[in-house]
Amino acid sequence: MTIIKKLLIGASLTCAVANVTHAATSQEMIDKGKYLTAAADCVACHIAPGGKPYAGGLEFKLPFGSLYSPNITPDKETGIGTWTDEEFVSALQEGVGKDGKHYYPAFPYTSYTKMSRNEILAIKAYLFSLEPVSQRPPENDISFPFNQRWGMMFWNFVFLDEERYTHNPDKSDTWNRGAYLVEGPGHCGECHTPRNLFQATKDSKALAGTNIQGWKAYNISSDPEQGIGAWSEDDLVNYFSQGAAPGYGVASGPMADVVEHSLSQMTQEDLNAIAVYLKDTQPQTEGVSKPPIFIAKAAESSDSLGKKVFADACSSCHLWTGQGRQTPVTTLSGLKTVNDPEGTNLINILLTGNSPIHLSVDHRMPSFKEGYSDEELAAVSSFVLKHFGTTDASINQQQIKAAKEAQSKAH
Repeated sequence: MTIIKKLLIGASLTCAVANVTHAATSQEMIDKGKYLTAAADCVACHIAPGGKPYAGGLEFKLPFGSLYSPNITPDKETGIGTWTDEEFVSALQEGVGKDGKHYYPAFPYTSYTKMSRNEILAIKAYLFSLEPVSQRPPENDISFPFNQRWGMMFWNFVFLDEERYTHNPDKSDTWNRGAYLVEGPGHCGECHTPRNLFQATKDSKALAGTNIQGWKAYNISSDPEQGIGAWSEDDLVNYFSQGAAPGYGVASGPMADVVEHSLSQMTQEDLNAIAVYLKDTQPQTEGVSKPPIFIAKAAESSDSLGKKVFADACSSCHLWTGQGRQTPVTTLSGLKTVNDPEGTNLINILLTGNSPIHLSVDHRMPSFKEGYSDEELAAVSSFVLKHFGTTDASINQQQIKAAKEAQSKAH
């Protein structure tokens, strides 16, 4: 064999090995990106009701108008198929995308900025591995002057802390992993922290809870009364993975989507890290309190209609003692939902139900919107709040009607 032939064979083998290594690395990056995309819950915002995942079109109602999420599939006309690495990284770290387009903070780049370049490119690799979807979202309907995107330069200057997550040497690796997930890709504070007049989150009230999409995102700081300080780490992990922690909370509304599409897709180690970090956050003493262990109370005569509706429609799953009948998941005792004097999430659950498709039937609740009148829904809501909570609150038909109208506009 000639020297030239040996060199050619050697070069071919080297190229072959390089190609195999590159393919493996690319698949490894895609797999990593898939996990990070789930951790970041990207699909929740980039899918319209009845639409295709990542194709965008979901409406966000803000004080100054409506925003619609963009298509982030690799379609070259309506999606991100022509985006470069630099443009994609800039969008997630700086809030500035292709052609210098500034994004509004409804897109949580203020959290994603804590992610490294490599992690962001892994997300891009995964998104680009998906089937392109040709779908152009509706035009944003933002009032002047908020429709002037260049103004976000000043917003970013004041409110964007563009820094990657840094390891805290005084804390454990588990704590640091949890801090990174909560503050970075998980962007928990974006939904569970109140915002100021300029729609920036209030750092002094981190994780103190707020209203979002017509639901209450409860206080998830370490406070034992208003927050999750009384939850064990196992309770939190069960809630993240199954959407319920009997006697503490049941995920519903937007949070049910987070559990289904994001938290339940993550490893037990990461869920435990999130729990460890949340239980060590600054306690915030505001929001809805967790009610004490249920003490049986006699229903007052004024609650007769509510008591009847509960007996007819609810008692087959929810016992009068506050415990669940067929499963602990239906336990009402100890839930913030039954101790909120405004009844926000209670009313929404009655109207929409709670049916996460990835969980068993005994985790699901049907909607009672069509089968019962506003009077009956108000009465049973009042009965539940008085019987299982401590606020002695009452719900009226106007609140039921307003919740129906809000849900109708949202869909």
